[in-house]
Amino acid sequence: MEVVKKPKENVSSLIRRFSQKVRESGVLVKAKKSQFREKKLSKINRRKNALERVKMRKEKNKLRKFGKN
Repeated sequence: MEVVKKPKENVSSLIRRFSQKVRESGVLVKAKKSQFREKKLSKINRRKNALERVKMRKEKNKLRKFGKN
């Protein structure tokens, strides 16, 4: 983005014009959307995570059954 200062234009109006152009372009929206995006896990890793969750759930149920929660 480039904004050229007009003659007799003060800095605050120049900044306002610049931020308006940035807002209209949608650059910030795209950047914020991709900021926290994570890659999808592979099928093998998803399966490992699921098996780990099942194992932990069984362990919790076992402890709950024996009253050691």
